[in-house]
Amino acid sequence: MSEMTVHLATWAIAGLATLGVILRPFNWPEYIWAVAGAALLMALQLLPWVDALAAAEKGTDVYFFLIGMMLLAEVARQEGLFDWLAAQAVRLADNSAKRLFLIIYIVGTVVTVFLSNDATAVVLTPAVYAATRAAKVEPLPYLFICAFIANAASFVLPISNPANLVLFGAKMPALLDWLRLFALPSLAAIVATYLALRFTQRRHLDAEVASIGTLDPLSLGGKFAGAGIAVTAVVLIAASALGRDLGLPTFVAGSLVTLLVLLVARQSPIPILKDVSWSVLPLVAGLFILVEGLNRTGVLPALARILKESAAASPQTTSWVSGVAVAIGSNLVNNLPMGLMAATINQAADLPAHVTAAILIGVDLGPNLSVTGSLATILWLIALRRESENVTILQFLKVGLVVMPPALVLALAALLLTAPA
Repeated sequence: MSEMTVHLATWAIAGLATLGVILRPFNWPEYIWAVAGAALLMALQLLPWVDALAAAEKGTDVYFFLIGMMLLAEVARQEGLFDWLAAQAVRLADNSAKRLFLIIYIVGTVVTVFLSNDATAVVLTPAVYAATRAAKVEPLPYLFICAFIANAASFVLPISNPANLVLFGAKMPALLDWLRLFALPSLAAIVATYLALRFTQRRHLDAEVASIGTLDPLSLGGKFAGAGIAVTAVVLIAASALGRDLGLPTFVAGSLVTLLVLLVARQSPIPILKDVSWSVLPLVAGLFILVEGLNRTGVLPALARILKESAAASPQTTSWVSGVAVAIGSNLVNNLPMGLMAATINQAADLPAHVTAAILIGVDLGPNLSVTGSLATILWLIALRRESENVTILQFLKVGLVVMPPALVLALAALLLTAPA
């Protein structure tokens, strides 16, 4: 095959695989399409298998992170921690759906900031579903919070989204420098998302929340699970401050907490291991391989050169265009491959901090438009299916069209207020 044919075939396979992840034809799980696309690249010798394995290995930190979080979520769910926390939230709501909505939004923000957006999707979603059952209200308006805040608050801290660490790489700003860049844009995104989401769900927030009677005390295993999640948050902040990868600490913390709870409760690990959503791991690996195939076509280095020249000529305009373009692109191809491509371009182009920050906001916040725009939202969908809930592409898009654009524009505007002229 000619070089042009190879490049076109690579882009076609990557595009079809991504479309499969987004649309899920035949209701097949997302990972099947990503893995099939990666396998096809290797089968047609468009990407040598050695390079494909090396690309998959780049996701090791992400795999460790996800496993740790999923273990924490599953052990907490099985020990009743989520049901107990849900009852507390309903009691604080004092029969007010609007107050319950605000409580869940605040909790979602805190979880995203200190445990990451993936943790919000994995850990918080079951708790919110339990809260809506206890409150006897329609669950979806409150479940939407878990999806939207997972992206809206995902650039408050470097640890709020693993994509942040991937995108900045070795150029990761110190914590204070990070806050100077992202504190105001994060506040704008969080507030704008809340107001827009509250507006879209206003018809559901006039319902009366049921009262909670006597609460059963939290089990010892549930207490250990809650303490483990809190300790994991501290470990992640410390690892981030030291510039360490987050995957292995999360995996170790999740494994130790799970082992401790199982020993205290004298339970078998099989139920927990069986209920963990392992399919997300081949999904991520497949996406890493697809991005490596695209990188070999030479398009990404060409984009890096164009972006570098544009940033040198007009950094503010480049920031706006890059942020919006990446936000839209994240919904077309998912923000995990978009983040990987953006990281490759950023490292090659050596972009100014504010241009990189605008790209990161697009990667993190842009996916609030579509239901498969981010890995966190896919994890949220998987968590919903376990509770027999389902959200269609159109349902999410109707909300996303109202929620995402104003939050993105305000976040980019807030970022560029602090940019050098």
